[in-house]
Amino acid sequence: MNPKIEKLEKDIEKTTAKIAELQKKVRDMQTQKTELENADYVATCRSFKLTPAQLAEFLKTRHLPQETEDEYED
Repeated sequence: MNPKIEKLEKDIEKTTAKIAELQKKVRDMQTQKTELENADYVATCRSFKLTPAQLAEFLKTRHLPQETEDEYED
């Protein structure tokens, strides 16, 4: 086979492996970010020193912004 083709095949394999590795790294970082955000939310909720029932009632009485379809468009 043409040496240039063989080199390109090896480069493609190497690049594909690197992409997969980086995609996994991004997924792991996204998971870590979500866990940190969740910990922040829990800490904030606990700072109110409410019982779970009181917190649920508090959240029910707050008007949250309505989501629009525009928020989901790419």
